[in-house]
Amino acid sequence: MFEAGELSEEKSTAIAEELKANWALREKFRVLKEALTRLNSMKLQSPRRQTIQSIMRYAMRKPVTV
Repeated sequence: MFEAGELSEEKSTAIAEELKANWALREKFRVLKEALTRLNSMKLQSPRRQTIQSIMRYAMRKPVTV
């Protein structure tokens, strides 16, 4: 939200100021940004057809009432 510019100007300013002042928060934010970058660059694999079929069979089962 902060990086995407989805916050109000006041909230964005407050977060930016806190990141400047708080080393631990800044470090955690850096680690999260790095993880997001890595996740976005990973090639996703499709699940096996058998997995999808198993999920669909499970979803179609009638609920058990107790």
